[in-house]
Amino acid sequence: MPYSAVDQTLDFHSDTYRDAFTRINGIVIEGEQAAYDNFLCLADLLPEQAEELVRLGKMEGRHRKSFEACGRNLDVIPDLAFANQFFADLCQAFQTSATDRKIATCLLIQSLIIECFAIAAYNVYIPVADAFAQKVTKGVVADEYHHLNFGEVWLKAHFETVKAELETANRQVLPLIWQMLNQVEADLQTVGMDKQTLIESFLVHYSEALKEIGFNNREILRMASHGLASSKQR
Repeated sequence: MPYSAVDQTLDFHSDTYRDAFTRINGIVIEGEQAAYDNFLCLADLLPEQAEELVRLGKMEGRHRKSFEACGRNLDVIPDLAFANQFFADLCQAFQTSATDRKIATCLLIQSLIIECFAIAAYNVYIPVADAFAQKVTKGVVADEYHHLNFGEVWLKAHFETVKAELETANRQVLPLIWQMLNQVEADLQTVGMDKQTLIESFLVHYSEALKEIGFNNREILRMASHGLASSKQR
């Protein structure tokens, strides 16, 4: 997709921008670290595909380093304490599912919800990013489609046996995404990202992924909108 020129109205070196960026940068760094951990966990759950899952995890590790460089470029120290709290409920949901060996739920969280959200967020961020971060993020988002594809392929192959589990997981996890977005709405606005545009982009990618694995349009509409009202509470 085409990207617009960098928004010249943003002052990337202002105190206001850099303050918001401490949290946004922390979130993307911690998000990539969580994805790395999740893929290694999935490698233990799916030993026959461990090599591919470890490879995907290593890609996420490289993404973390790339986003760390984005923070250094603006002389910003990422707020990793905030980011850990930001992801706490989502990480707990994944770990609980992994402990229960609910592979489909783990894949829904990491390979569908998280990856679709990352793709949406990075695509919304790229047009308003500083030149260094724009180049980095373009490279990262291209990789995320591979991670989404892994989950789609596995879930499609096992769809009939995991469909009910996926519907339950969606009801439990998707509202967490809306709650997380509400926490950073002001920071998103400060760095030039529109929350509603991000939501719409996520829903497009997530709906396409659900369709790919076997859900029909009526089911997708119900699943994709679950808990959405909470994203509009402000």
